[in-house]
Amino acid sequence: MIRSLLPHPSPFHPSRSRLLPLYRPFLFFPSTQSSLPPAISQARSPPLGLAGTALLPSRPCRAISAVNARDSLPMESKMPSGEIHVILGPMFAGKTTALLRRVQAEMDRGRSVAMIKSDKDTRYGVEHVVTHDGVKMPCFPLSQLSAFRDKLGDEAYDKLNVIGIDEAQFFEDLYDFCCNAADCDGKIVIVAGLDGDYLRRRFGSVLDVVPLADSVNKLTARCDICGRRAFFTLRKTNETQTELIAGADVYMPVCRQHYVDGQVAIEATRTILAVRSSTMTQSSK
Repeated sequence: MIRSLLPHPSPFHPSRSRLLPLYRPFLFFPSTQSSLPPAISQARSPPLGLAGTALLPSRPCRAISAVNARDSLPMESKMPSGEIHVILGPMFAGKTTALLRRVQAEMDRGRSVAMIKSDKDTRYGVEHVVTHDGVKMPCFPLSQLSAFRDKLGDEAYDKLNVIGIDEAQFFEDLYDFCCNAADCDGKIVIVAGLDGDYLRRRFGSVLDVVPLADSVNKLTARCDICGRRAFFTLRKTNETQTELIAGADVYMPVCRQHYVDGQVAIEATRTILAVRSSTMTQSSK
């Protein structure tokens, strides 16, 4: 039985157990104690798609006979390579939900998991990855991914199987971290983030990780105006900075037509918000 890195109670919202029905205590999250947390046990099975044994020749040959028996063979792998999976799309497309479901699946396979998110995102609290529906998991809030190993500790990091990264667009060192974690450390890295900003330009380093990825899942939302598939995020305010962390009060998912005709979308949004506000006011009376 794999033990939890810290003996915190289950972080899942009881009313949202339909998405994450079982909580297995494989998550790592920051400790208030100065001592190192107890290390978790080894995973019951290697990561998906990884060979269980090193590559060895089927019979001796002259080249190998010249190698000392104690030396590593040229083709022998000391550390199995990992995997990188990318989940991207506009806001309100369910990226965090897909991330948590994938992490839960890895936990159900008996693998140890750690969650990371940017400490810039404080909308639903700092120490949890939270979906718009309220489902949450404990996490490490970090400003840079390079600090993760030191935060966790070498011993616990070595026994870690899966790393989930939410709001990945905010990490400038995303490419280097994913490359090292998967290629050198044998970790399964699952990345979720925005591929573009409100101007439909690349946002952060999420697209840089695509060439490294074993799989890429492009999600779509539903257009708030017409209900069709939404590929883009429209900002409803006049702010122009790239990083403006907010929710439905500032952003809305839209299809191509309503993104191009942004003024119409904004005006329609104001009407929708006015109707909703009027309805809520009448229902509260």
